[in-house]
Amino acid sequence: MTLSKAFVEWLEVDEDHAGQRLDNFLQGYLKGVPKSHVYRLLRNGEVRVNSKRADPSYRLQSQDRLRIPPVRRATPEKGGAVLPLPVSLHSEILHEDEGLLVLNKPAGVAVHGGSGIRLGVIEQLRQERPEARFLELVHRLDRDTSGLLLVAKKRAVLVALHELLRHNRMEKSYLALVQGQFPQARQRVNFPLHKYMTASGERRVAVQAEGKPSETLFTRLQTWPEATLLEARLLSGRTHQIRVHLTHLGFPIAGDDKYGNYDWNHRLARLGLKRMFLHAARLSFVHPLDQRPLVFEAPLPPPLVQILTRLAKPGEESLATPGSARQK
Repeated sequence: MTLSKAFVEWLEVDEDHAGQRLDNFLQGYLKGVPKSHVYRLLRNGEVRVNSKRADPSYRLQSQDRLRIPPVRRATPEKGGAVLPLPVSLHSEILHEDEGLLVLNKPAGVAVHGGSGIRLGVIEQLRQERPEARFLELVHRLDRDTSGLLLVAKKRAVLVALHELLRHNRMEKSYLALVQGQFPQARQRVNFPLHKYMTASGERRVAVQAEGKPSETLFTRLQTWPEATLLEARLLSGRTHQIRVHLTHLGFPIAGDDKYGNYDWNHRLARLGLKRMFLHAARLSFVHPLDQRPLVFEAPLPPPLVQILTRLAKPGEESLATPGSARQK
């Protein structure tokens, strides 16, 4: 890595960035500059908006004029560009228009870099589309969760989709294989979720009274003696919500190495399950730009379909005994 030359920059805010917080804009624009240094520039008044000091929380307006002071930024050496993801994102694009992208994210791929991950979906999209003026994640999926992921191409679309999510006007449904026979055909649960850090520094989520309200609707799709396929519809959007709700109910998700059952996961691994069985299968919402109703569906990936097939085969381990499988 080398340091780019530092010089004063003057920028005019366009419509795509109008409404964004100043600190968030700077962190995106000043790639490779530590967050602490960005806030130091703001505190010292070195960043100016229309020739005046501005608070980090200031919302940019169209045609605002920004002064960016000389800042040295790390840039890749020639031939030393960040390696791409091990999968092609282009082949996973299900829909694209002037305002948004819909991807079918593979399992094992992070949506963004950080915590030891150099490159995620959003970084690769920006790398592949240097001409794109705006690309931001609308929501997130866990690294081991596959399925539908939204990326906004305009700030107005991002803000509008966040409003839909905030007011539960975007339907997000997942498929999950869980341990045990889920007793209810439909069950709506509301367990408050609290994020915390373990002694080893691992981020976790638990059901606690002081946590944030978190609601999920579960629908039973198919059962086997030791497993159930569920649809989980998110009615709120908390970190690890489906995983923690199901574990709290006593039905951990297959292959979940954080909240799941270790022994059961080990048995499933012998059947070929190499990942968590959680898939973002359906999204429906109204397009913010033209008010079209949109519905997107992503079928279960073949490795997960194979696990369901093996569960239904006689002669497998007790876990895979078919019993009275039924569709609800």
